[in-house]
Amino acid sequence: MASPSKRREMDVMKLMMSDWKVELVNDNICEFFVEFKGPNDSPYKGGLWRVHVELPEAYPYKSPSIGFVNRIYHPNVDETAGSVCLDVINQTWSPMFDLVNIFETFLPQLLLYPNPTDPLNGEAAALMMKEPDAYAVKVKEYTARYANADQISAQGHGNGRGAESMSEAGSEGSFLSSSDDEDEEEEPPTTGVADMS
Repeated sequence: MASPSKRREMDVMKLMMSDWKVELVNDNICEFFVEFKGPNDSPYKGGLWRVHVELPEAYPYKSPSIGFVNRIYHPNVDETAGSVCLDVINQTWSPMFDLVNIFETFLPQLLLYPNPTDPLNGEAAALMMKEPDAYAVKVKEYTARYANADQISAQGHGNGRGAESMSEAGSEGSFLSSSDDEDEEEEPPTTGVADMS
């Protein structure tokens, strides 16, 4: 079995050679951004998110830390803090998985099958359960406004913005993180992202 450092290199290279756009932060193989598109069979279709990934020293025995950089409307996302509950990934992660699994399976599943019974965004969960059509419209509005190439460009490719605050979170729980770039002049709120392990 490959050492954790060799495995990190192999998994990042595999992700980079796949169809995903990967951008290393300061040429560091342990920290990078990936452009993630919303699944076709969901109201997130057409959305483009910049996802921050940090690999812990013990990867793959410990899961990566992941955070959405631009906003997303979802029952399992705390709209204020931007944290996203990923208990399913927490419970499922094992060293058998790699980074491609996260972007081809875990994140699409999160967007395709929200869990409104365990919400971080109560408004989104209630809307999804009571008025699914209105929920889909709101998701599409958020996706059009925040999940597009202009928002990705506004994130300042490769500057690691948000990476510091996202890596400060502890390993308790499982969260993705996002920051709101509505007001470019203001410093975005500090949000946390915890490991999925």
